Amino acid sequence: MKKRILSACCIALLVFSMPFFSAGQVKAAVDEPILDGSLLTYENESIGYDTKITRGEDLLTGYSKIVRLGPGKIYAGGTTIAAHEVETIKIGVIVERAQEGDTSWGTYEGWQKENSNTDRVGANRTLEVEGGYYYRVRCIHSANDDVSSSFTNGVYVEEP
Repeated sequence: MKKRILSACCIALLVFSMPFFSAGQVKAAVDEPILDGSLLTYENESIGYDTKITRGEDLLTGYSKIVRLGPGKIYAGGTTIAAHEVETIKIGVIVERAQEGDTSWGTYEGWQKENSNTDRVGANRTLEVEGGYYYRVRCIHSANDDVSSSFTNGVYVEEP
């Protein structure tokens, strides 16, 4: 009997506390500014997945990734994955930056990579960057003629 009462109390506590947790999470998300679909965050990393719902027959998925490695230093890159081995698979990686209050992202650096007769390609770099900005990675993914894109949230990088 005591176990049932204890279980009922734990369940009641859990049910009644759930609205408080979700309200705090919603408030935190509302407090973070958004620029062109990306939250401007102080997180250490962000991953963005492709935004195109229909990808055709060849392109399966793709993602972008940014990691703050320390003041003035980031890891940036992405991967494109095909549904099967394709003749040509590509990724274009664009590093963008902005400051809070900006109305758009500016291009900071970019590169691309292409592989043949395979089902994936990845491209990444470690970059020394200017501190005091939010950085995000945007990638263009293609497998044969199928094309999609992805982008991360903005990650704030401190000055060295």
